Amino acid sequence: MGIGMSCWDERAAWLQERLYANYHDASTGILAQWYPLEAAQPGENFYYWWQAHVIDVWMDGYERSQEAKYLEWIRALAEHLYRVNGYTFLHNYYDDMEWLALALLRVYDATGEDTYRAQVLELWADIRTAWNEHQGGGMAWKKDQLDYKNTPANAPAAILAARLHQRFGDPEDLAWARRIYAWNRQHLVDPQTGFVWDGINRLGDGVIDKDWTFTYCQGVMIGAGVEMHACTGEVAYLADARQTAATARQRYVHPQSGMLPDEGIDDTGLFKGIMIRYLTELMLRTGEAEEWQEVLLHNGEQLWSAGLDHESGLTGPAWEQRPSGPVQLSVQLSSVMLIEALARITTHHGSDTSNG
Repeated sequence: MGIGMSCWDERAAWLQERLYANYHDASTGILAQWYPLEAAQPGENFYYWWQAHVIDVWMDGYERSQEAKYLEWIRALAEHLYRVNGYTFLHNYYDDMEWLALALLRVYDATGEDTYRAQVLELWADIRTAWNEHQGGGMAWKKDQLDYKNTPANAPAAILAARLHQRFGDPEDLAWARRIYAWNRQHLVDPQTGFVWDGINRLGDGVIDKDWTFTYCQGVMIGAGVEMHACTGEVAYLADARQTAATARQRYVHPQSGMLPDEGIDDTGLFKGIMIRYLTELMLRTGEAEEWQEVLLHNGEQLWSAGLDHESGLTGPAWEQRPSGPVQLSVQLSSVMLIEALARITTHHGSDTSNG
């Protein structure tokens, strides 16, 4: 495969190959946080949750292609992540564990292997210890700051609980999903617009971080609404997701360029991709938010024509600009998520609307 590809699934396949070639670190068995590897700084944080999103992205590749190599990559990555994390998947950050549980649940769905189910359920048991009565309930962000509650720890937990109920039928999981979703909606969503705020009491002052406005928070709350609707059939959840999607489009799509924002590097480099993942779920599973399809196609075309280094396969945080230096894994993953989403969307609609 090479340049001049005419369809999104071929583009996605090529980007996946470049992701593995560029970032797989044979010395650790997981993906490096920078390409080239030499760009990493001594003592740099280990971002466990980025590896969870690698598994999610490789599951996108597997579901698109049914190629066994993706499951082989996932199996090896999971084994090495377990080792690198201290021979456990448990972690100080509840949201990190939620992301890994969501990814491994998809692997279980694809393989039926009990090991993955057991790992998900072990994670879920630990995740449930996040709930406490600080700030009127909700899931804590991390184990050493139990009075700080945020959307990144609550909305993915609601998605996970709802999906576990759909898979295994445990009514307690549905009760957890309802409770977590209701807390997040009540405390961290603007009731007038559906815009999702990041968190409350981060500094111990009971203040909501309304000035922290991230695509990520919109995406996970949209995803939670989709899963709650799937569990219950209750239209209010779908209305919530629709409202947040509409507000996110107004807030984040540039009125002239039509592009989603450059949210920088580190963790925020992943945020656009996460929002796109759950917008795609909303569009394809419910028929809602169809206006986002044009936005994503435009962003994908700009990324492919203007923002992609066609030799290395690297992309930057601004999808209309080629990267000028080393690229973080988080940033690259968002781009792969966009292209995989477009492969799925165009397949669903039975057409390829790319310009080649």
